Amino acid sequence: MNQPVGYLKEFLSNYTDRSDVAQEIYSIIREKDFTTESSFVRELNEQHISFLDQILSDAISYAKNEQDEERANQLNEIYELLF
Repeated sequence: MNQPVGYLKEFLSNYTDRSDVAQEIYSIIREKDFTTESSFVRELNEQHISFLDQILSDAISYAKNEQDEERANQLNEIYELLF
C-alpha cells in the first residue's frame, strides 16, 4: 500500500464509528492495493472528496503538531490531489 494512503487509512479509523462516508472511504482503501495517491483519488466520488476536504486539514495539522513532517507532507500530497 502507498504510504500516504496508509496514513490516511490510519487517520480515517478515528471516524469510521461515526461517519458512513468515512466507512466507505476506509473500505475503498482496504479493498484495493493503491500504489499511488492519484489512483486512490480517482476512486473517490464527490461526497468522499468533500469529507476528506474537511478532515485532512485536521490530520495535517495534527501531524505537524506532533512534529511528524513526513506524515504531514504525505497527507498533504493526497489533499492537493483532491482538487
